[in-house]
Amino acid sequence: MAAPAEPGGVPLPEDGMAGQALTLDLAPALAPRLAQRLEGLGAQALAELSYSNLWLFRRPHHYRYHAGPWPCISGQTYDGQAHALPLFDVRDAPAAVLDGLLSRFGCLYPLSEREAQHFDLAHYRVETQRDDADYLYPAEQFRHYPGRVLQKKRNLMAQLLAQHSVTAQPYELTLQGDALQVLQGWLQDKDKAPGAADDLPCREALALAPQLGLSGFVYWADAQPAGFLLAEALQPGVVVVRFAKALVNFKGMAQYMFHHFALSAPGPVQWLNFEQDMGLANFRRTKLSYQPAQMIQKWRVSQFSQES
Repeated sequence: MAAPAEPGGVPLPEDGMAGQALTLDLAPALAPRLAQRLEGLGAQALAELSYSNLWLFRRPHHYRYHAGPWPCISGQTYDGQAHALPLFDVRDAPAAVLDGLLSRFGCLYPLSEREAQHFDLAHYRVETQRDDADYLYPAEQFRHYPGRVLQKKRNLMAQLLAQHSVTAQPYELTLQGDALQVLQGWLQDKDKAPGAADDLPCREALALAPQLGLSGFVYWADAQPAGFLLAEALQPGVVVVRFAKALVNFKGMAQYMFHHFALSAPGPVQWLNFEQDMGLANFRRTKLSYQPAQMIQKWRVSQFSQES
């Protein structure tokens, strides 16, 4: 059966609105499409544009894959807006394709600045949300915590090392049990029930880290599991921290983990991306306290309503 088409004759996704559940079997076909969208962005790479990340967070965002000559992944933002994530460069697509996706899925998101500039502001609403923006830091900042502004981070790390014997080991599946012990303790520290927050994605990440392209470390204090960090390379020298969990009874462990990872990551790291804060006040305070060099904006493109 031929793919359905808009009045202009441009094929739409073959499977209509229902789409297909994201599975790891789709990764070989879809991951390269996302990589093409990231190519050349360098430190401006958007944290979402990784198939591993989309698969891990498929539940809260209700992600569905829509095949076809202009494929996309539909979903819902954290603030509830329906959207289509293009699996192609929007600058290469006919206007009828983009308009068809917009009429079906609400908006295109997330787009980089270079993609957003493709749209005529006279015909499209092009906007950003503060809650969507990624926090970007030079890795050098974590290696030394320089200056007065980051002195508290430096002092917390020094306090940890003075009071505890801290060790680290590159994450491998044999360490999954220790990492899960940390995750359980972290949920208790945060007064979260099992399955709350990012518990399920984190468990899947720990179980499938090599397959998902995640690497990192497990940390012990006085031989007790105390923290872990898993990260993913987005672009050469640009790494996004996907999961970082530290127990509160080892004060300074989070600061030490970021410091250690910046020094000891398996590949060169010039920039660390801490993802978005989702509008959560505690996330925002914590991420701002590390003094980001930049907030990477993610753009939403939609059609003007008939009233406007």
